[in-house]
Parts: sequence; C-alpha cells; structure tokens
Amino acid sequence: MTASLPVPAPHAPSARAAAERLAGLAVPAGALGRLGELGTWLSAVQGQVPPRPLDDVRLVIFAGDHGVARHGVSAYPPEITAAMVRTFVAGRAGVNALAGAHGVRVRVLDLGVDDDLDGLPPEVGEHKVRRGSGAIHLEDALTAAETAQALAAGRRVAEREVADGAQLLLSGDMGIGNTTPAAALVAAGLGLGAGDVAEVAGRGTGVDDAGLARKREVLGAALERAGERAADPVETLTALGSADLAASVGYVVGAAEAGVPVLLDGLMSVACALTAERIAPGTAAWCVAGHRSPEPAQTLALARLGLDPLLDLGMRLGEGSGAVAAVPLLRSAVALLNDVALLSDLGDLVPTDA
Repeated sequence: MTASLPVPAPHAPSARAAAERLAGLAVPAGALGRLGELGTWLSAVQGQVPPRPLDDVRLVIFAGDHGVARHGVSAYPPEITAAMVRTFVAGRAGVNALAGAHGVRVRVLDLGVDDDLDGLPPEVGEHKVRRGSGAIHLEDALTAAETAQALAAGRRVAEREVADGAQLLLSGDMGIGNTTPAAALVAAGLGLGAGDVAEVAGRGTGVDDAGLARKREVLGAALERAGERAADPVETLTALGSADLAASVGYVVGAAEAGVPVLLDGLMSVACALTAERIAPGTAAWCVAGHRSPEPAQTLALARLGLDPLLDLGMRLGEGSGAVAAVPLLRSAVALLNDVALLSDLGDLVPTDA
C-alpha cells in the first residue's frame, strides 16, 4: 500500500438529520452529552437515521514481537507474546472476558510473533510476515516488501470482516515492547525528532525510571536513524514500525474505505490510526477513540486526530480491551436515537379524559 486517495467522508446529510432528531427528542437540550454526539456520528458512518443496532461487533488483535524488547524497554520478556496469543485463542485473556460480557467477537492473528505457535489453528498464522521485527534503534523493523505485505494483510482482514457482516471493527495489538515502536510512529507522525522523545515515551508495561531512560535512548536513536524517511508514512512503518503495527494500519484504512467505523483502543491502535490518516487522509473521520491510555504519545496522537476518548479509566492492558469496554456506550447511543420519544409525539402519548 502506497499513499492512498482520500477516504470519502461519512454521510453529511445523515449527520444533519441525526442532529435534528437528537434536538427533537423528549429530553432537555444537551442532556445526552457525548452519547448524543455518538449517535449522530453513528448515523453519519452508517448513512442511516436513526442508526442500526450494533449487533455484529468484531475485534482483531494483531500480534507480533519487537526487537527492542530485548534491549531493556519492557518490564516483561518477549516470550510473553506467544504465551498471550495462546491465551487469546483459549479465550482466557482479559480482553476475552470483556468481549464475552459485551458480545464482541475476537480474532487474534500472528503477523510477527517470534515463535511458530505450533498447535494453534492455521488461521492464526495465515497472514504471518516474519518472526519478530527488527530492533528499530539498530535496524529497520521490516523490509519494504514486508511492510507492503503487512499493510495488504491488514486491509484484507478488514475487508473479510466487513464482507462477513461486521458493523463495527475494533483494533487491538499484542507484542511485548510494542509501546516503543508505537511511540516512534507517533513522533514521526507529529514531526518530532530525536530531541523530543521525552514527549512520547511512557512507561508501557510499567518500567522503572532506569527502564524509562533506556526507552528514551532507544527512541532517540531510532528517530535519528530513520531521519528524513519518517516524513513518509510507509517508510516510517518500514523503519520504525513492525509487522503487527503495519497490519493494523492497513486494517484501519481498509475499514474506512469500506465505510465501516473503527473503535480504537490505546497507544498502539491510535498510533496506527495516525499513520493510517497519513496514508489515506480522511480515515480519522471513521474512527472513535475508546479510551485514554496513560501513555503520553496516545494523548498527542488523539489531539492531532481530533478525537476525544470515551473512557478514562487508567487502563493500560492493551489487547483492544479499552475499546471493548467502550462498546456499551456506542450501543447506548444507538438505543437513545432509536427508542426515545420525540417531543412532537408527546401529545399522542398523554392519555386524555374519557
């Protein structure tokens, strides 16, 4: 995938009609707050007023390992990535519990796990690009061909989910060390350089002060190594990303091009949405932010995308969990625009004396 044509905007007439319906509901003006705004957005992305119920919601978790994980930037060893993929497949991870509670289908795909994952269903690895991505402060994460392969895989996954009936797609990521390349993607997307790494480097899985200092060193070296290539979004993925993150970028672009909204998760998901917007301008209009992560890079990327998170719970689990936790809010917005009486109908609902 090279730079794409702009993505058509959501349906403006539906947005206007939804805003009119919202203003006509039998509730005080503005009483529904963000839920009312969500309902209007859902009408626009669906092209229908009131919006259809969200009966088919799907999360895809892209998994991959990152070379920087062996250079002191994470509180956990890289081997955890493969173990977590197995846990997702078994339905026992944190995000599985949330998804079960909220009626969200979960798929996990191995794009770059440094393990053969023997014994898992073949579909888990059908899009695998490589075993592990390069340590970005020392080498490119991917080759140009691998970047193109991962982007195309993510787009195909989105297209398949949409063709199968998905009404809302959620984006998740799993990979020890992934907050480092994600922060690098955000820095590149915002035009920040090696001297600005303190603005984007967070504690990820909970590194101590020494780990945070090491993470800043790695990010600074990575951005300096990438140089002017960071001005190009696809080159950014090759130099600073990973197979799983590149696939997530393709997934977000593919969903937007198919006219299906995306509910974003934490730093990785938002970093990929920022990169998707760079590749295909207009993509961000099809996205809503599920929650605010404690990672500073996510806040910076959200501001650039013009997205205000629905939840702020201090969550930093990843896996798509924050997005799944926000699904009931979108369903609530749909219900309000569908089921609340209009002011104009109140006369018909008030009984008259016999």
